[in-house]
Amino acid sequence: MRKLRLTFAFLALLLASAVAAKEEFAAYRWKNVAIGGGGFVTGLVFHPHEKGLLYARTDMGGAYRWVPAENRWQPILDWMGEDDKGRFGIESLALDPSDPDKLYLAVGTYLNANASNGAILRSSDRGASFQRSALPFKLGGNEQGRGNGERLAVDPHDGRVLLFGTRANGLWRSDDSGANWREVSAFPAIAKSPAAAAKVWNGTQAIGIAFVVFDAQARKVYAGVSTRETSLYQSSDGGLNWQAVPGQPTGLRPNHMVRDARGRWLLSYGDEPGPNTMNNGAVWRFDPADGSWADITPVPQSSDPSGAGFGWGAVATDPRDADVIVASTFNRYVPRDDVFRSVDGGKHWKSTFDGAQFDSASAPWTQGARPHWIGDIEIDPFDPDRVWFVTGYGALASRNARAFDSGSAMQWDFPMRGFEETVPLALVSPPEGAHLVSALGDIDGFVHDNLDVAQPRFSGVRYSNTESLAVAGQAPNIMVRTGYYHGGANGIVRAAWSKDGGRNWTAFATEPPQGDGGGNIALAADGKRAIWQPRNGGHWITADFGGRWQAVKGLPKTALVVADLVDEGIYYGFDAITGNLYVSGNGGVEFKQAQGSIGEIGDWFRAELRPHPQRSGEVWIAASWRGLLHWSPGKLERLPGVENAYSIGLGKPAKDGAPPVLFVYGQVGGKTGLYRSDNGGKRWHRIDNDAMRFGGVIRHVTGDPRVHGRVYFGTEGRGIWYGDSP
Repeated sequence: MRKLRLTFAFLALLLASAVAAKEEFAAYRWKNVAIGGGGFVTGLVFHPHEKGLLYARTDMGGAYRWVPAENRWQPILDWMGEDDKGRFGIESLALDPSDPDKLYLAVGTYLNANASNGAILRSSDRGASFQRSALPFKLGGNEQGRGNGERLAVDPHDGRVLLFGTRANGLWRSDDSGANWREVSAFPAIAKSPAAAAKVWNGTQAIGIAFVVFDAQARKVYAGVSTRETSLYQSSDGGLNWQAVPGQPTGLRPNHMVRDARGRWLLSYGDEPGPNTMNNGAVWRFDPADGSWADITPVPQSSDPSGAGFGWGAVATDPRDADVIVASTFNRYVPRDDVFRSVDGGKHWKSTFDGAQFDSASAPWTQGARPHWIGDIEIDPFDPDRVWFVTGYGALASRNARAFDSGSAMQWDFPMRGFEETVPLALVSPPEGAHLVSALGDIDGFVHDNLDVAQPRFSGVRYSNTESLAVAGQAPNIMVRTGYYHGGANGIVRAAWSKDGGRNWTAFATEPPQGDGGGNIALAADGKRAIWQPRNGGHWITADFGGRWQAVKGLPKTALVVADLVDEGIYYGFDAITGNLYVSGNGGVEFKQAQGSIGEIGDWFRAELRPHPQRSGEVWIAASWRGLLHWSPGKLERLPGVENAYSIGLGKPAKDGAPPVLFVYGQVGGKTGLYRSDNGGKRWHRIDNDAMRFGGVIRHVTGDPRVHGRVYFGTEGRGIWYGDSP
């Protein structure tokens, strides 16, 4: 009996352990840090027969479904993980007109040799779950022409039939709701020819078929090829055979095509597919009833006083009123891009931006932003007052389009709650002040006083990218950051300092004598010395925020430097190429190689160093396939259990005197995920799960020094996340 009781006790212990592990695994609550938008929304698709059913696609941040009852967006691809990190850009999106529950996504981000092949994701429950069909070629959700579309279309008379216009592989067809695909060999060869490619910085890039549309009434299909030659083709047999549409304009590339309520077709054109370049364009109307074409371009090229020219990014019409048309300019930098509106079928047009009111309350950082890259525009089929358009930083929607027609100023809002598409480049969680300060690509950075409410951007000095951010460990109100301008610095110093926790910034006096701005920066624990490693510039130290610079000795140019958080005299440098650690004890003037090397990692990996927040002379290093390293004076060791460490963060310990909580994004027990250890790495628990993988890339893992268990991290196109464990 005693043996039986012991056996039951042992089983109970095992069960309790399993339950505890499961509870710890499932306990984390994940939320985006609210910023709102922040990236290029490449397309919007309304369902034609169900009110409020709207989807959005992005170039590198997945896809979303609009939730009208809550006035927010719901991400639908956060389950995609490490294996899909090259498929988070959406090439195209399609809905089944006869079944509002069905959704199709063509996923694949890049065309280069190292990129993943694309796939078709198909859902029968509005994106709650997906099945996958692999494609034997690559897609370009973040390549040139990504705002064109839609390339993917569902036959409105037979939902089993889909057509997909590819970039380099012609037209493809599925007859079983997207499960299996084959090429339509009869489609004109021009879709695969050099004429359907565009010049890019490193050569040419395939654009191919820009859109496919079904005409439900006429039982025809149209496809537009991104070429300045004959570009529009039609099929009368469901897409099996194709002919050029007679009388069409040439010399420009089509990018969108939409049917009006009278059965005519509106097409927008540019000389290039965009978004980087477009210097000419037009808007045309085609009437299949008589084969006629009419140029209805809203304003001429002469409306751009710079002479640079511009294109037309998209066109849309009210599905119930053919006279109501909207069209967006593209790359019209002077006076600005605009959305033009006509209520008489394109005879007369009016700017909707002149005198318009732009409501930025939901995302204060958008105040004063200029809409650009307006690559898609739609009129809500159930609300004619609501005109939506995309831009390089989100999407905007009108509130009063019909009142505008009567003389009122157009009112635009920024309905992007729940839609987070930023790319964080650095995060810090100071020991006092705001719990999080962020550095971001394209939109600079923020002090997040409230993680759940969008905040204003940094004040005083503004960069396109804030590339690096550092806080003084013992004087946390003092911060430094480096920046980069997409269009060139034009003499502006690309580093700045703050004495109020990142709210207001002052530019450094000068830049180092070598380097191209941006890069990495480290700040001494007392905030009095900074080491800047600009792009292509080595390491330079200053004691007066750029008044004078001195070259740092003893470091290879590729070493990443951080400062000790306790002792102002100590800095660490780690070179991923050699695997060597360097330490300075004289305020960063000179470094010496520490004992012990873990061996070469590679120049492709950017290591992360996290000094101990309460004790000097101790640092953790995320060293990729070399694992998680820990250094204390005289000893560099690899901690057991972590096969790959891509990012490392330190958080508040469970109790005073305990080691800091370690957060690692990496591989433990053969499984890639986000892990936590409360005992210095002796035991690890995974804290993400297979249903929440954040798009496949986690970086800049950062623990909160004041909230036990809280962790922040960045993604590649899904913004900043934070998690709490109750």
